[in-house]
Amino acid sequence: MLKEFKEFALKGNVMDLAIGVIIGGAFGKIVTSLVNDVLMPLISMLTGGINFSDLKIVLKAGDEAKKIQEVAFKYGAFIQNIIDFLIIAFCIFMMVKALNKLTRKKE
Repeated sequence: MLKEFKEFALKGNVMDLAIGVIIGGAFGKIVTSLVNDVLMPLISMLTGGINFSDLKIVLKAGDEAKKIQEVAFKYGAFIQNIIDFLIIAFCIFMMVKALNKLTRKKE
């Protein structure tokens, strides 16, 4: 059983997948920083200073004295996550397109 696990773990596909996950995590952090630190301030400036992450509809107000937390529908954070996803998807598309172009040249 140990031998079978070793063969499975050291196959090229598993190692490629592990490397892809690690690089994907790092790439995700870079794109998240691009969205949060570069693009969202520009979008906020174009929309008159709106900070999307602050947009919400309060369903139930909180009370600090009673330590009751606010219940809110945070649609601004959702909008920001959609923008983040679209930028990540576009970056991955461009990388795959570039890699496909390089692969075609090698053939």
